[in-house]
Amino acid sequence: MRDDIWKRDEIASPCVKLCVVHPEARLCTGCLRTIDEIAGWSKMSQDDRLEIMATLPDRRPQLVKRRGGRAARLARAAKADLTND
Repeated sequence: MRDDIWKRDEIASPCVKLCVVHPEARLCTGCLRTIDEIAGWSKMSQDDRLEIMATLPDRRPQLVKRRGGRAARLARAAKADLTND
């Protein structure tokens, strides 16, 4: 079987097979795409894919390193409730 049969002239997916959605930013921590972008990638036009690819580097700062897990998240929520009262 020849590999050149399967080659296409299209934008490759930015997927790095590290599929974890950040709970607050709602972005995949591997490729930085939203769930909707990931789901619709195969049906998007080349221009739409290029546009998304151009925005990916700017999304990295949205992923804040999480520390403390569930307990820290609950503490942040409680603190936010106190400041909103």
